[in-house]
Order: sequence, then structure tokens, then C-alpha cells
Amino acid sequence: MTQNANASLTRGSASEIFEESPVRRSVVLIPAYKPSRALARMLEGLAPHVRAVVVVDDGSGPEFSDVFAAVASIKNVHVLRHVVNLGKGAALKTGLNRAACDFPDCVGVVTADADGQHAVKDVLRVADALATSSHAVVLGARSLEGEVPFRSRIGNVITRHLLHGLTGQRIYDTQTGLRGIPMDFIPTVLRLGPNGYDFELEMLLACRRSMRPIVEIPIDTIYLDGNRSSHFNPALDSMRIYFLFIRFAAVSLSTAVLDNLVFMAVFSILGYILASQIAGRLVAGLYNYHMNKKSVFHARVKNSRALPKYWSTVAAFGVISYGLINLLHSLGVPVLAAKLCAETLLFVFGFIIQRDFVFASNVPVEIP
Repeated sequence: MTQNANASLTRGSASEIFEESPVRRSVVLIPAYKPSRALARMLEGLAPHVRAVVVVDDGSGPEFSDVFAAVASIKNVHVLRHVVNLGKGAALKTGLNRAACDFPDCVGVVTADADGQHAVKDVLRVADALATSSHAVVLGARSLEGEVPFRSRIGNVITRHLLHGLTGQRIYDTQTGLRGIPMDFIPTVLRLGPNGYDFELEMLLACRRSMRPIVEIPIDTIYLDGNRSSHFNPALDSMRIYFLFIRFAAVSLSTAVLDNLVFMAVFSILGYILASQIAGRLVAGLYNYHMNKKSVFHARVKNSRALPKYWSTVAAFGVISYGLINLLHSLGVPVLAAKLCAETLLFVFGFIIQRDFVFASNVPVEIP
């Protein structure tokens, strides 16, 4: 990672950071599910330096009551409880709502994990960065070098490249739980749908949709006992996270099906490729525009601005597709097979153009 002037902070002890920065303007939020006693020890060092700490017991059960009793006894710590386990996203929403209601004058909320992965000095470093750039979402970015569990390393690499390829966002540590969320961004975050680990990835997508800048600052990479304390399920939770990306392809696939159905229906009646192509594009285009704007890109651009760009893109790709279909058909490829080949070749380019041209929203991301 390259050092960024706006994101860099001098490493030091927790007390040094507290003396140099207005970290008391932030609330720290920790969602906890079956935590160890180490959580109380961490909070004893953290709570005196911030405005407040909110801990959400996400249905850990009565066998962990003594752990949360110890946590609740710490001055400046507030414990909220879910009767049953609702998921990390739901716990974050509960804590964010309470923080926004009880401490509306704070610059924002710093979220941290309860499994010992975040050092107190790094939590305070993120709080300091949040206070000095209150409009940006601050991410504590781990280097992910050295002895990092394979599931954590490969999961982050895959998500990082998918996020960049599909949204244009360059974020080094997409799965970090150490985040600084500005107070004026919390209402947007609370409206997000996911309640599991996918909530944190959806938050990054919401930053792009709302043109919210992202700042990454370096933090220590800490994994205790191979990260066994984490409740992240590599198979199930990864599928939930990547489902956010699958919807990009799902709209394109359903559009292609509609396009081909209309194309073949008109071709079977008229027998003309051009007429069939135009009919398919018009019907599928209207569907694709609506779905991409509302369900994929969540674009806030006005139709008067986006529609001309969209239809000019459709027209340009229609001409290219028409040429490819005729070329392939002249070489003996059946019409439907030729169309499928042409559309497949144009799929990636079409997505990139819609993302960066039709529904564009340029979001600055500062990476250290």
C-alpha cells in the first residue's frame, strides 16, 4: 500500500494518540457473539479515551452472561442485547441506531470486532482519522502479510478484485471490521438490507452510490490462534457476500434472455435480422435500463441525463452486434448461436460503459 498524506497517522501508544487527537468525538461500536473474556480487557484500555463504547450482545446466550456482566461494569460502556442471534449486520444496525440517538453531536461511530483482531491503538487511530475527515468513511486496512489464515487471505483477495472489476472501487482491505462511519452517513447505512456479514460489503457499495469518499489507513494484522474465534463461515458467508455481485450478472442474463426471445419471435415472423435486432434491443433495453438503475447501480442520476447516454450506448452496441452476427452467420454459424457469441463478447464492455458512463458517480478513494 502506498502512503497517503490525508490518511497517514503516526503509530504510537494509545495514550499518545489520545493526547494528539480528538478521539472523544467518536463512539466505538462492537458487535459481539460469544466473545471471550479478552473483550473486557480490551475495553478497559479503550473506554476511557472515547465518548462512549456500545457493545451489542448478538444473542450469545446465558452461558456468556458473565462475560457481558464484566463488560457492562466498565465505566463508559453500554451493553445492548439481542434475544437471539440476528447476524453481524443486524447487531451493527442496532448499535449504530443507539449511537446516533444518544450521541448525535459526535462525528461518527467506529466499529471494531470482538475477536481480538483490533488493537486499541488502531481503534483510536481510526477514530482520529474520522474526526479529521468527518465526511469520509475510514477503513482500517490490514497488510494481510505474514502468517494470515488462508481463508482470510484468499477471501479478501477475491473480494478486492471483484469489487474493483464490478464497481471501479479500489479498496485494499474490503473485509475489515474496523471502520469509521460519519454520523451523517448512518441513516443511509441503517436502510441497507443485509443483516449478515454481507452488510459490511453493502456499506462499501453504498459509499459509491452516495459519492462518499473512502480513506484507508494502515493497521496491525492480528489473528489469534488461527482466527478460530471468528464466527465467519467461509462457505455460507462468502456466498452471501458474493451474492451482491451475482445480481450484476443476473440482470444481464435476464436481459439477454428477453432480448433473444423477442429477437427469435420477430425473426420467425419477418425473417429479417435487422428488424429482429431492433425489436429485441428496444424491449430488452427498457427492461435493462430500469433494472440496472434501480437494482444494480442504485443510480441517483436523472433520467434526462442517463437515458440519452444509455440509448446511445445501446445503439452503438446494436450496430456492433449486428455486424458481428452477420459476419458469423456468413461464415455458417446459425443465427441464434451467432447472436449469443456476439452478445457474450460485448457483455464485459457493456457493463463497464454503463458503470463509468451511463450511471457514473465518481467516488474518491484514498489508499495509504
